[in-house]
Amino acid sequence: MIEIEIFVKSLKDFFSSKMLKISLIPLIITMIIIYSLFFAAADFGITAMQDIAQASQNGEEVVISEDAPFYFVWMTYLLVFLFKYSFTSWIAGFLLYTVGSVIVLQASVLFTIVIIGFLTPMILKILHKRHYSHLTLHGHGDLLSPLWILLKSSIIMILLFIVLIPVYFVPVLNFIAFSFPLYYFFHKLLNYDVASTILSDEEFKKIYKTQSGAFRLRTLFLYIVSMIPFITLFTAVFYIIYLGHAYFVKLDELHKLENLNKKEDKEEKMKEITKD
Repeated sequence: MIEIEIFVKSLKDFFSSKMLKISLIPLIITMIIIYSLFFAAADFGITAMQDIAQASQNGEEVVISEDAPFYFVWMTYLLVFLFKYSFTSWIAGFLLYTVGSVIVLQASVLFTIVIIGFLTPMILKILHKRHYSHLTLHGHGDLLSPLWILLKSSIIMILLFIVLIPVYFVPVLNFIAFSFPLYYFFHKLLNYDVASTILSDEEFKKIYKTQSGAFRLRTLFLYIVSMIPFITLFTAVFYIIYLGHAYFVKLDELHKLENLNKKEDKEEKMKEITKD
């Protein structure tokens, strides 16, 4: 099955009534988390910035606690300077909202990918029953495996963010440097959730050995799609369906190849017996 056929088949499954109902779960949960955590934090931050801006514009002294971290002190002095003048105040406000929007967008993607992991077995079970009932699902890993993958991927993502800090100041490359750790996290969780539900450890190694590049391209495509503001809230289920079809197709090909090899081995043995 060529890639366009997998994509079209995935779209048809995604727009089925069952899948659309499941799509509401990550949407609702992620929105609740985003509103409760980030918008509350943003409101607190904006209020603090407004206080600093008002004090700066009125010529009042901004008092900083002696126990405050050095980066907080630097940031406060920078904000005092920027908000002191109306023009720089407008630029600072624009940057604050822009950076805040990017952070909220990326956070919504990460939260949705984590949440959809809990729904992956249900989604793939529906796909299996509908299209691939002739295949046997083995799966691999235990109850702690997803938590370990989540923890390990989170640590590596944070380390990548730190290591790539110098690149953030280089135009164009800074966008790639900022996106790479997020894509790493996105790929690892999404790929593991789907593969561990469908394949045994042995089957996964056989398929991924030759198809790792193709699956990375698929998750890269899905990651690029997820960069459209908040689209992941609605399409996370499609990501599972799309990768699920790709793995099911490769599993089917693997089984056919193994059966063919067994048949050939059997014929060879029969020929040897006949000669004897």
